[in-house]
Amino acid sequence: MKHLRLAYTLFLSISLFQINLSAQQASEPELLRLGNGIAAIAEGQIITVEELRRELEPVIPRLRVESKNAQEFSKRIEELSKQVLQNMIDRIIIVKAAEEKGLLIPPSYIEQEYDDVLNRDFGGDRGRFLEYLKARGETARDFRTDIYKRVVVNVMRAETRRSQSEISPERIEEFYVKNKIRFYQSESLHLRQIILTPLADEGLVPLRQTAKKVIEELESGANFGDIARKYSQDEMSRRGGDWGWIERKDVRKELSDAAFALNAGEYSQPIELGGTVFILYAEDKREEMIQPVSQVRDIIENVLVGEIAREAQEKWLEGIRNESYIRYFM
Repeated sequence: MKHLRLAYTLFLSISLFQINLSAQQASEPELLRLGNGIAAIAEGQIITVEELRRELEPVIPRLRVESKNAQEFSKRIEELSKQVLQNMIDRIIIVKAAEEKGLLIPPSYIEQEYDDVLNRDFGGDRGRFLEYLKARGETARDFRTDIYKRVVVNVMRAETRRSQSEISPERIEEFYVKNKIRFYQSESLHLRQIILTPLADEGLVPLRQTAKKVIEELESGANFGDIARKYSQDEMSRRGGDWGWIERKDVRKELSDAAFALNAGEYSQPIELGGTVFILYAEDKREEMIQPVSQVRDIIENVLVGEIAREAQEKWLEGIRNESYIRYFM
């Protein structure tokens, strides 16, 4: 088994890193044997090394780029091979469990999935699609069968998810206490601003006059966003001067000090910086704090429901693995 694993890793390393020809020729008999080798048997169905290799092909280029050297690449390929092989085995035993359960998938659903793949991945070009299948040694029937199996697996996995519309308050509180740092909220401000910049060499005088008009209109009760669209001279003017939520570090100190000194709903007096005039508005504020459990209850419930679903699926999968005939050859 150890020898087979080493030979398979060598095979992948050779094909992807293009080691010199003499090394390829020296390994040729072993590589040919591996091409027809068996990776595993699940419920009487053989998974060949070649089938496993095809499953790995899409991620090989990324692994090759991310690996520092051939040794690291080989190690990652070996680890990934085990995971992919287990997934292939799981698909087989899940489909068998579905058939024993009497699960029925309408043929029309499979055909719809088939057409979706043809249109999405091949632009509806049936000829190009068939060439792709031919290169993989597959037929259209094989592809439909693969779709059927994938759909069955997804349905069976979905059925194992335990619906938890309510999580006990005690469990929510326990999660909150253990994970308080996840609910840290930094001090932040929903900022709008009007930015006035000089045209050519006109200086600050006309800007001060415009700023005075702005303040007068705001004092008369005008909406800050409307005034920003009317007067502001930056790219955010069309959005009513809305710069979204910011923290102190996001803007220069002179502006952040003035902005964070405002209460929600207040605007500043004109601030002159480097020949530009700023008028700031605090749309809303958030204080630095650990959010109380009452504000994050829904988030915690969603996390816990996900955890329960994963636990249920893993337990279910482990059960059918134990009841199935599986033999590994690598």
